[in-house]
Amino acid sequence: MENTENMPRPEIVLVADTVAREKNIDKEDVFTAMEVAIQKAGRSRYGFEHDIRAKIDRKTGAISLARYREVVADDAEVENEAAQIRLSDAKAYNKAIKVGEFIIDPLPPIDFGRIAAQTAKQVIVQKVRDAERNRQYEEYKEKIGTIVNGTVKRIEFGNVVLDIGKTEAILRRDEIIPREKFKNGDRVRAYVLDVRRENRGPQIFLSRTCPEFMAKLFTSEVPEIYDGIVQIMGVARDPGSKAKIAVKANDMTIDPVGACVGLRGIRVQAVVTELQGEKIDIVPYSEDKAQYLVAALAPAEVTKVVIDEENGRMEAVVPQEQFSIAIGRRGQNVKLASQLLGADIDVLTEEQEQERRANENKVRSQRFMEALDVDEMIAHLLIAEGFSTIDEIAFVDLKELSEIEGFDEDVATELQRRAKEFVEKRNKDFAKKSKDLGIDEQLKTIEGLDQDMIIKLAENNVKTLDDLADLAADELIEVLGEDTLTEVEANRIIMAAREHWFADEK
Repeated sequence: MENTENMPRPEIVLVADTVAREKNIDKEDVFTAMEVAIQKAGRSRYGFEHDIRAKIDRKTGAISLARYREVVADDAEVENEAAQIRLSDAKAYNKAIKVGEFIIDPLPPIDFGRIAAQTAKQVIVQKVRDAERNRQYEEYKEKIGTIVNGTVKRIEFGNVVLDIGKTEAILRRDEIIPREKFKNGDRVRAYVLDVRRENRGPQIFLSRTCPEFMAKLFTSEVPEIYDGIVQIMGVARDPGSKAKIAVKANDMTIDPVGACVGLRGIRVQAVVTELQGEKIDIVPYSEDKAQYLVAALAPAEVTKVVIDEENGRMEAVVPQEQFSIAIGRRGQNVKLASQLLGADIDVLTEEQEQERRANENKVRSQRFMEALDVDEMIAHLLIAEGFSTIDEIAFVDLKELSEIEGFDEDVATELQRRAKEFVEKRNKDFAKKSKDLGIDEQLKTIEGLDQDMIIKLAENNVKTLDDLADLAADELIEVLGEDTLTEVEANRIIMAAREHWFADEK
């Protein structure tokens, strides 16, 4: 049994109350720290090999101290004679005792000496500090994704250390807006990016360059965003230079762009000032991707939009005089629009688009003329109707071919017969070349590679999925030819070839 004859010590309860209140931590944590300190002092007196445990009565402050010895089996190896006892010996104390239970020997209360008292104080201070750090971590972890205010305390190697009240936070050099200078005592607002638990206390990382910082600034400046009437759909930033923010109204009577600009531009100007003069384009969001792209590329005027959903690419055609505006200084305008839409955007002038389409049609026309043994006029008619490959002609409904102006059923039947013959011969040639070159069957399953591409790859010693997966996008484009694939298409093909690696890992 533990010693219950110890006198009540109300001063212990008073100290726990005071420390808990002053440090703003749980009183239970203070009591636990005191118990650890008393245990340490007990082991200093009786020997560190002993399992000494202390208990403080939470209501009276009475301290009880006891030595614990764990009961182990008779044939077990006793690692510590002071803290363990064999079952046969333990039964002399308590006949009903079992292995795994403890023999508890009450110890007289300790009269704390100077060293013991000092040790106790150190343990309590450390435990209180740990509890305080833990509380700070929990408090600031909840602030991730919010803006905090701080004062510059010091600058270390370009990183700014801010005093944000109860602790410090770090604004790293790469999270500071370019050309932004701080000095001690400056007031700074920043976005809480991350909070990490470390031995010296919670490490709080801030940012002024992330898109979320700008979104939060607009939320605080525009009541309609705060109330959820206007919604931020995307933010793209080139910190300190230019940004685009897409907004939409959940209430049809509200103009989302006007709400963000404010009367005489007062709302957007407040954000611009905070971001050191960063120019901000406010873009009306649209579910229609083409319309959204036109708005995102403003102030450039877009005359035509082509969307390639499969490859995640978009094409914007602009008049020659609008080309430099659409691209922007150092490609900034189109880069921000790409970030906003989450797609690669190619900007072409009307002349470039016409020239490219003419080249594509020329190649297609030549292919049709050779494969189907037809003249240029028939090839152009097929292209005008949207046919781009021989396979499409071979397997389309015959009615579609016969309905083309200038064609009849006989012409359509003959064209389809020639197309099927061409496809059949091509497939036979491909099968023979595949065998001769030793092409892995799995390589033929990759979407985006046609037979000509696969043969060209094999001729360059790319014959298996692993060979293809080991390539970089620029290497694949170099093998197949620059006009064959875009970088996005090349990356998509390579990632498809790597899928089996991840499946094998799982």
